[in-house]
Amino acid sequence: MHQFPAVRASHHQPLHPPASTPQHLLRQGILKLLAIKDSDVRTLTLEQCRDAVDKSLHAGGAFSATIPLVSLYYGGFMTLDVVDPTRRGQDLFVLSKGHAVAAMASIYAEFGYFDRSILRGSRAFASILNGHPGPILPGVHLATGPMGQGLAVAQGFAIAGRQSPRFDTYCICGDGELQEGPIWEAVMYAGQKQLDNLCVMVDRNNGQLDMANRMVFPMPDLEPVFASFGWEVQSVDATQYEPVYAALERFRFGPRTGRPTAIICRTTKGHGALSDFMNKHKVTVPDATLQQELALQARQREDRVREFHAFDQSLAARADGAAIHDALAEIAAGMFLDTSTSDEGLSLAPVVGPVRARRTPARNKRVHYDASRLPRLDPSKPYAASDIITAAMRVFACDPAVVSIDADLATTSGLEAGVGAVDQRRALNAGVAEANMMGLGEAFAALGHQTWISTFCPFFDWKVLRRIAVGQQERLETMAAPDGWLGEGHGLDLVMLATAANFETRTNGATHMANDDNTIFDGMAHLQIVDISCPQQMLAFMRWSMEGNRGLVYVRVMRTPSAVLYDSDYEFAFGRGHVLRESPTDRAVIVSSGRGVHEALAAAVTCERDGLPVGVVDMPSIDEDLLLRLYDSGQTLCLAEQNNGFILQNLLRIVYRRRATDTAGLARVLTINALDAAGRPRFIHSGTYDELIEAFGLSASAIAAAVTARVTTADTSQPDR
Repeated sequence: MHQFPAVRASHHQPLHPPASTPQHLLRQGILKLLAIKDSDVRTLTLEQCRDAVDKSLHAGGAFSATIPLVSLYYGGFMTLDVVDPTRRGQDLFVLSKGHAVAAMASIYAEFGYFDRSILRGSRAFASILNGHPGPILPGVHLATGPMGQGLAVAQGFAIAGRQSPRFDTYCICGDGELQEGPIWEAVMYAGQKQLDNLCVMVDRNNGQLDMANRMVFPMPDLEPVFASFGWEVQSVDATQYEPVYAALERFRFGPRTGRPTAIICRTTKGHGALSDFMNKHKVTVPDATLQQELALQARQREDRVREFHAFDQSLAARADGAAIHDALAEIAAGMFLDTSTSDEGLSLAPVVGPVRARRTPARNKRVHYDASRLPRLDPSKPYAASDIITAAMRVFACDPAVVSIDADLATTSGLEAGVGAVDQRRALNAGVAEANMMGLGEAFAALGHQTWISTFCPFFDWKVLRRIAVGQQERLETMAAPDGWLGEGHGLDLVMLATAANFETRTNGATHMANDDNTIFDGMAHLQIVDISCPQQMLAFMRWSMEGNRGLVYVRVMRTPSAVLYDSDYEFAFGRGHVLRESPTDRAVIVSSGRGVHEALAAAVTCERDGLPVGVVDMPSIDEDLLLRLYDSGQTLCLAEQNNGFILQNLLRIVYRRRATDTAGLARVLTINALDAAGRPRFIHSGTYDELIEAFGLSASAIAAAVTARVTTADTSQPDR
């Protein structure tokens, strides 16, 4: 565990003690040691550029963030467990401005999160050190790079850190990234939640992209903006160590005021690089320039070491000089500096590693609950999904692993009412800030919680979801790797409860209509899509999720109460469809999901009354084998969907992949969905549910008529036998 006892003790003293006190001298020595570490980190960062596959470096942001990073990690402000970076109770860090990954990686190599060799060949396909950080890199808890998203996750960590075991959360943002809206969703929420264990350091380098000395458009003074949202604000000169160090002291060891802290670090893009060639967003550095820069950085380090030695030798004249020297030696060792002695004094050569991180212990993420307390459904009564969720969550949430976050109409999900009835601290509401809701959810999932987030189907932010999925992939990769740092169970368990699926939005109109969300999100890697058709299915899905290690799940639910279709012993399994109605004489089968299943069942009754036996299949998630069996059956296959053809697009993929030489069966496929006549997706305007299903031919009577017409046409087109 990385701690500097001497530094921690010093932080309990006044921030500006009289110049004659040993404390003042100790502080001077610490600042001189930080300057030496500055040289070490910049050298490792430059070497990454030299050894990178593209010989490039995000120099501007990496160098301007170095003083805040070095102050934070080497100043003794964080309690870290490098052996197990996932152990609860240690402080957490989020590099929201992911382009500064090279500087962070240099520090992590010194701390022993991974071997120094990882710094070579960065951004190569085989490397785990990418152009932006992610959980494939030991010690990193989330993938960042897309601007403006890291702060939302950091505040989620801070909310968790308010409970026992307590911890602080730190985040570094760029000033350019503050142009992203989700930043301010998090700033407002963190202020309202009084997260005084959250410290955000803004790298105010006044440059953006490839412009070294100006922003794309002028930014306001950040200090009054943060303060207006209830933040404690400090503005410091971040071109030197003492102001940044003092600001972190004030946050870490000063009184907690019920306000999150923003430290505005005023600097310049590329600060600390000696050549102005580095004052750009990303540079490909010529070998001659790189060698010159490395040589000058080495010379500057030598000067700083000599300055420390002169200071150290000056202590000999004091009665307490030996004690101060010993304290500084201990601190230097904690900063990964060689403390062997020579004629000049402490060696202070840099020490990188050794690797301390080990594969983290496995997480058992199964939620423990009393199954006898779960709701028992009367098959003769209809139930709303939200009521089922509320009743079930009152049981599941007795396990403290369960957390919910709502955005936009929490009453439609039932989550807040259920979880809040057990522990309102774990039933959060982000207002209408869906991006912030998703970041909060990711934070709790990364800490090992069973996390549920909820809003309207179309309101989940695609960009945020994609970044979360990238982090999930990196987690899965490192868990599978023989030398990966994450043990079993360290994937994200995040259920995205999407309300008002299909035509359930009704009169809210095209902006809210959920006929396209599943077809859009179907392109998202690692996302499992589920469309719930029945209250019993909802309950079974929740039981399935509570088993743990289910990953990222996007589950679509209806608002209207619906009939119970399944028995109480029904078990949900992802990738399994269900035959609800079947006979040996079926001439056709209707496949649907969600509320459309109820229309399909009614259509089958109508067809049977007219002498046409028709089967019905509920496809809550894509069952490839069942779809392929239906495709091969020779029956008319009707895909009746209240959306832009989610099951259809999956059937086409399956046929192409597994029946590429036999596509004749597509002629037997009847599609009824929200696509236009040319097969193009579209948005749907307001209407009652009954109006919408009639308009798109998805009422029970319309489906029955279409199936009958298709079977009749197929019969008449057959040659005489």
